[in-house]
Parts: sequence; structure tokens; C-alpha cells
Amino acid sequence: MAEEKRKTGRHTLHMEEREKVRIGGVLEVLSFDEEGVMMETACGLLILKGSGMHIGKLDLDSGDVTVDGMIDSITYSDGGFAEKHSILGRLFR
Repeated sequence: MAEEKRKTGRHTLHMEEREKVRIGGVLEVLSFDEEGVMMETACGLLILKGSGMHIGKLDLDSGDVTVDGMIDSITYSDGGFAEKHSILGRLFR
């Protein structure tokens, strides 16, 4: 079902001063801590890395997520389940 939403869903990303990012089209938040957030979006896997990060708003019914903190990088990946877990291991060591 996530694959169907991925093909038809709309994804948005709006960043303010590298300290706040609003994301639309989020299907699932896979993991998060102060150094990173990993989520499945309508356009693939999205990984945010930074410091002092926390989720300010989480509404998966509408697909909206807000992340606050210093954002150092934003990365997208189209990988499958195995790649997600491999990336998780590297991201959260």
C-alpha cells in the first residue's frame, strides 16, 4: 500500500534558516533522535542529519511532519527494506 501512495502522493519540503523543516507527504517516520530523522515519503526514503533535532509536529493522517534543530544534510534514497536497515545502522551509530 505504501508503494501505491508513493506513486500517487504529493511530497513537499520547506526549510527555514536550516533550523526548521516542514515536510508533507510523509507515510511513516522510521527512526529519529537528536542527530537524525529517517522517514518514508511519497518520493522515497528521506534522511535528515543534524544536531539538536526533535519532531515538533507529527500528523501521519495528513502526512505532515515538522522537524526543529540544526539541519546539516537532506538525503533521498529509493532503496528497499534491506537498504533502509543498512542506512539506519550507518546513520545511528
